[in-house]
Amino acid sequence: MARRQLKVWPSSWVSAAADTASWCLALSLVALLLVCSLGAGSAGAGEEAMPQVRGAALSARPCEEIYVVAEGETLHSISDKCGDPYILEKNPHVHDPDDVFPGLVLKIITPSKPR
Repeated sequence: MARRQLKVWPSSWVSAAADTASWCLALSLVALLLVCSLGAGSAGAGEEAMPQVRGAALSARPCEEIYVVAEGETLHSISDKCGDPYILEKNPHVHDPDDVFPGLVLKIITPSKPR
């Protein structure tokens, strides 16, 4: 039986192909990052940017069914403000009433206007 010989590619050709492929991949990633960063910063022609509420306007906002805790608020102050004495019972993800932090999302059962 005759043995088949395997073709061996020259190492310089393999190295050149690998370099070309890695450069193409790197340029593609840079282009993708550039397109994503440009698209995320601007709203489209028909879209309106969401208004940001900060400072005194944040604490004066009305209580809604979904409430996001602002800086300096406690469960007691939120309960007084929203008129919901059962905030802790309706939010089982809050394990410690003293561990309330800005950005925590709470469910308010009886949403009302701020007092």
